[in-house]
Amino acid sequence: MYELIKGANVGLATLSESVDSVIVSLDWISPTGEGDADVSVLLLNTDGKVRSDGDFYFYNNPVAADGSVQLLGKTPTGSGNQDRIGFDLTAIPDAVDRIVVAASRYGGAHFGELDDIRLTLADGSGENLLRFAIDDAGSVSAFIFGELYRRGGQWKIRAVGQGYDSGLAGLATDFGVDIDDDAAAEKEADGETGAESDGGPGGGPADAVLAAVPGDGGRQEASEAVPAPRAPAADENVPRNPARRPRTAKKKVTLPRAPRRSLAENESWREARLFPVSALKSDRDRETRATSVLLSVMTQVPEFGRRLTAAFGAPAGRMETFTEVSLRHGDTPRRPDGVIRVERAGKLWTALVETKTNGNALRAEQVQAYMDIAARRGYEAVVTLSNDVALEGSPLVDVRVDGRRKHKVALWHLSWAEVTHQAQMLIRHDGVGNMAHAWLLQELLHYLQHENSGCHGFQNMGPAWVPVRNGIDDETLCQGDPRALEVVESWERLIRQVCLGLGGELGQRVLPVQRARRGTDPQVRRNLQADQLCLDGRLQAELRIESMPGVLALTADLRTGKLRTSVEIPAPEQGYPLSWAKRLVRRLAQAPADLHIETLVEGEGGGPRGTLERLRPEPADMLPRNGTQITGFRLSLFKGMGSTRGNAESGFIRSVDDAVHRFYGSVVAHLDRPASRPAGEQAAVG
Repeated sequence: MYELIKGANVGLATLSESVDSVIVSLDWISPTGEGDADVSVLLLNTDGKVRSDGDFYFYNNPVAADGSVQLLGKTPTGSGNQDRIGFDLTAIPDAVDRIVVAASRYGGAHFGELDDIRLTLADGSGENLLRFAIDDAGSVSAFIFGELYRRGGQWKIRAVGQGYDSGLAGLATDFGVDIDDDAAAEKEADGETGAESDGGPGGGPADAVLAAVPGDGGRQEASEAVPAPRAPAADENVPRNPARRPRTAKKKVTLPRAPRRSLAENESWREARLFPVSALKSDRDRETRATSVLLSVMTQVPEFGRRLTAAFGAPAGRMETFTEVSLRHGDTPRRPDGVIRVERAGKLWTALVETKTNGNALRAEQVQAYMDIAARRGYEAVVTLSNDVALEGSPLVDVRVDGRRKHKVALWHLSWAEVTHQAQMLIRHDGVGNMAHAWLLQELLHYLQHENSGCHGFQNMGPAWVPVRNGIDDETLCQGDPRALEVVESWERLIRQVCLGLGGELGQRVLPVQRARRGTDPQVRRNLQADQLCLDGRLQAELRIESMPGVLALTADLRTGKLRTSVEIPAPEQGYPLSWAKRLVRRLAQAPADLHIETLVEGEGGGPRGTLERLRPEPADMLPRNGTQITGFRLSLFKGMGSTRGNAESGFIRSVDDAVHRFYGSVVAHLDRPASRPAGEQAAVG
């Protein structure tokens, strides 16, 4: 892969023969796991200015009408985030001379707080061609990573690496965008709720103008919908129009969590459903029905279809989907479960879909055949869909790619848990365009979550689970045992699925935290975890929840059969320790009585500990007797661990999922709410 340094440039034609479509990825890692950034794109003329505000693409104007630019959204990586942008360079208007690729942070955060910042350029098939690593971002809130520009009829890329103290608003203004600076003030005057940055109210000018809600690409609900500005035609001279000035208000339709009151006479009356599941008798029936249901909803709900296909590098355009298509392969025709086809600017993007339900695994021979068919027919991708969860560096199927073929086919995997997650995010939190789309997504969710659909996500810890548990019990499991590695991989898949489920319910990004050093091979990290499992009999994980300070830690102790969920709360910087203890107990008024509270102190020794039931009447018991400095508090819940490897009521998978959801709902959720102070009590002053 070509390495670019700051200020250098290279022609795209020298990197690859096919660069009509490219994907630019911006990557970063937050050492604390907190905060994020939003990408933006500006199309500039020969004067270095946008032709109109419609040439400014950001979180609320993510796709160009002609398909030339599309913000593909964020994807979690092993220890950070990747934000991708797709460009169809053949559709870029001739009047555009330069394309600026930038990103911005919010809430007082700056790029100097991030590690491993880099830009990567890939071709349309996803193969990386170029990388630009940034080591000196500095304390700036907006940053230009690079730019694509024309020279001699060809496209080139330049590594820029320039920061802006004035944030996204200042960056956009410098390039001629007429930002609606009065939008927030108008809302306040009208009595509407203004947007707040993740640093709280009263953010800087960029926060007020471009109110970015962290973790959701900056989208925000409001009481009025303002259409995104239209990009002009290549020869069009568009005057400034205040009605088109970029604003972040976007009205979306969501459905309430609580079901409406039913008109049925009794519980035996079943509501009619668009996608019935009762007639499904075999796995083949389930695969056929699930594929048809999913693909049909993708075409009818554009927001949902784009969320799923953008991750595969598909363009924005008119989408059609098909099932049970017959394609010739040698002497025998093959029938992939589905085909996704997107048309944009007269070009077609095509992906073959192979679906599995229940515990059925993908077959390498079958996927290989579809890869060969796609390569021969000039299709862009093969998408596999199953209950399994893909892991970095651990492919679900081994597929051989013929390097001699000029046409490259990308292989992508999607889990049913991720499909459910994206539907939940739209229907409950982000919203869709109209009520009909919301109803369709609700019917899809009902189908996926029905016990007979076979689309329940990762549901089996694998054949190594029982032997490993037995080996830990009788202390015969040795380091290097491949069965321990299988269990560690299953554990990682389970944790990723738990993150998707909790994130869909909360409407927030929930990601697994990896403590390994950056650049560590994922398989090396898993081997170390497998050896540690053999030594202490524990599986451990940490979850980063967007709105939660710290991380939610989860430990499965296979020796004792106990699950422990915990969170550490740092001590306040001001006030008296007794006030801290009283305030914590008040915040936990609705928490379970068996919640364990441990006081964290300086040094290696632990502080006082006890159950919430015992500490409620005497919060002072949480304070160390010797006056040792308190550094924080650890809150923990213990729960019996399921024994079987499956997802049944008594299974390990169900117990882990229940433990995380119970801990968040009964403990963590209360930590974000202000505690009521008893009458007469004064706030402590440090």
